[in-house]
Amino acid sequence: MLYVKIPKDRVGALIGHDGYVKRQIEKACMVELKIDSAVGEVTVIPSEAGAKEGMVGLNARDIVKAIARGFSPEKAMKLVAEDMYLEIIDIRDFAGKDRKHIARVRARLIGTDGKTRNTIEEFSESDLSIYGNTVAIIADLLSMDAAKRAVEMLLEGSEHTAVYRFLENKRRYLKFREMAME
Repeated sequence: MLYVKIPKDRVGALIGHDGYVKRQIEKACMVELKIDSAVGEVTVIPSEAGAKEGMVGLNARDIVKAIARGFSPEKAMKLVAEDMYLEIIDIRDFAGKDRKHIARVRARLIGTDGKTRNTIEEFSESDLSIYGNTVAIIADLLSMDAAKRAVEMLLEGSEHTAVYRFLENKRRYLKFREMAME
């Protein structure tokens, strides 16, 4: 069994309309989800079929965490694939505990009309969610490296142009590598 604590305001997104999202996760990951909506606790229990196949519910746990960190259930379900990963970065590790500073750093990550977040997603082929004091990233291994580094650069105070340049170079490198492997 695995336990995940989620914000109470994200329980509805996890359950979905008439329990649709919950059932979708349970079926895809061969688990049972027990959700205590009063406190926001989720227990992930591998089903008998899942246990026989060696599934321990780690991808279900990550899907629950992704939804808890603000991802839509559709984006979080990408984590069913074996080559997709979830990374959660705490903004406070870079900005400290001052609420104003955290808000300022969070605004830098989002950018005007979401431009910065969209640029990181586009160039690194990842999905980002900035929720509360965290930045969550869903991506494959190579894309995760680029997205995580870009987020960390912004959290460390790098200029947006430097981050965009880094992402362009990383994208060019990944495309070149992809072509070389064909």
